Amino acid sequence: MYESSDDVLLEADDKMEKAVAHLQQGLSGLRTGKASTNLVDHIAADCYGAQTRLNQMALISTPEPRLIVIKPYDPSSLPAIEKAILAANIGVTPLNDGRLIRVPIPELSEERRKELTKVASRMGEEARVALRAVRRDANDAIKALEKAATISEDDRDRALAEVQKSTDAYSKKVEELIAAKEKDIMAV
Repeated sequence: MYESSDDVLLEADDKMEKAVAHLQQGLSGLRTGKASTNLVDHIAADCYGAQTRLNQMALISTPEPRLIVIKPYDPSSLPAIEKAILAANIGVTPLNDGRLIRVPIPELSEERRKELTKVASRMGEEARVALRAVRRDANDAIKALEKAATISEDDRDRALAEVQKSTDAYSKKVEELIAAKEKDIMAV
């Protein structure tokens, strides 16, 4: 239970920030026309019996605009990394030369670009739903504080307005992120 409306506002702000950060992470994994280490960073491969993210088990670089190079710290993990990239279904085919893995990034077709913008929009909608859920929970908590006579009616109204202001600000961030990603995807 919260002790004041400020506690509710702080927690709501923190949760909204996390929702936007989650969206940013998800969008970074969406493939655009150029190579980015973010495309494979989050993929986990089997390493000594444990699922380990590629960025923890290999050096990942983009020496060319359309190429990702993955150089594992342990060359024996090459097959597991290759298998994990294929299983991630990100639309690329890794090339294993025995020392490192090259991941050529093919040009995106117009159809695929439109598909990816829809995926980005869906991710944005999920983020907006999460923001609305945080707003609803914060509003309920504030109303409960007023009902318990912990805060006054004026404090309740001020806190509810503050929650809405935060929700609007984070929603704007979501819109900006989605618009930027869609522009990036559609750029040829």
